[in-house]
Amino acid sequence: MKAVVRMNKWANAHTNILLDTLRILLGAFLFWKGMQFASQTEALVALMQPNDPMAATFILAHYIAMAHLAGGIMVAFGLLTRWALLAQIPILVGAVVVHLSAPGGLDTISFIQALTALVAAGFFAVVGPGKHSVDYNLKMNM
Repeated sequence: MKAVVRMNKWANAHTNILLDTLRILLGAFLFWKGMQFASQTEALVALMQPNDPMAATFILAHYIAMAHLAGGIMVAFGLLTRWALLAQIPILVGAVVVHLSAPGGLDTISFIQALTALVAAGFFAVVGPGKHSVDYNLKMNM
């Protein structure tokens, strides 16, 4: 716990516009994927179907779309960033696993996107949103 607090203090002291830009880009990417999944739910269900033949994949596909839409906005603005990313990490782990075990072979670009988003989500979940975020402004005004 002390290491996380130290890392958070370090990130707030050494934050720059590049890290905030990366967080905003991660949020925009998650929102964009949420828009894709919301408009093409059948394609997402078909992608998950070989790994989970149950009818729950349709419900899961809608959860993924909504989580990416809401989480992407929250991450981009830096609002409840850690909580939003903790909701994204299991989805992104699932995306990496689905792309690794795709029956048609590995789709390299989608795999790299999912893995990069997973690493970035893990990083910002530990480090925090940075100085240029709603979380930081709320904390400073309290």
